[in-house]
Amino acid sequence: MLFIWGLRVVYRTLGQGVFFCRRCGGDREYRHRAGRRFITVFFIPLIPLAKTGEHVQCLTCKTRYVTEVLKLPTTVGMQLALGAGMRALVVAMLRVGDPSHPLARRRAIDAVVATGERGYDEADLDADLEEPAETGVGRIVAFGGQLLVEAKEWYLAEAIRIALADGPLTGPERAAAVQLATALGMTQAQAIGVIALTGQNAGQN
Repeated sequence: MLFIWGLRVVYRTLGQGVFFCRRCGGDREYRHRAGRRFITVFFIPLIPLAKTGEHVQCLTCKTRYVTEVLKLPTTVGMQLALGAGMRALVVAMLRVGDPSHPLARRRAIDAVVATGERGYDEADLDADLEEPAETGVGRIVAFGGQLLVEAKEWYLAEAIRIALADGPLTGPERAAAVQLATALGMTQAQAIGVIALTGQNAGQN
């Protein structure tokens, strides 16, 4: 009797979800799979051999990625982190200065709205100010983890401009700016540079 045998990789699905596909350039559904080689007889996999590893496959373009791609934030996740991080950033700076100053509050609200939180208003700002200060630290860290150095510097400058809206930077406001820079993933030297440059642009020493 003639046996027709060969080799074949058989995959099993470990999970499914949504990830950011670099080839598609957006959020797509994926399938997380693991493979194993089999010896086949009459095209039927019978004898298992070595595992071929795991991969993530985009269900749209069929591109395969290493599983580390799932650690990257989705577009939706990035947008949520952006809004939450900016809210935490502006509130942290306002708390150190004068949270009731109208110009500082207006600047803070405009900064948050610019990240896509279009419905953000005075009531939302007051609600954020009432939250415990420590709750915002994790949001700022997550926010900074998604930004390039130039973007971190820009957002820190936005926070500093909020502090400058009610007058020259105070000692506590400078210290807060350095702490915010650390949470964003910046060095102390970078923070001092941004503080100095933002103050100069605002006409303050």
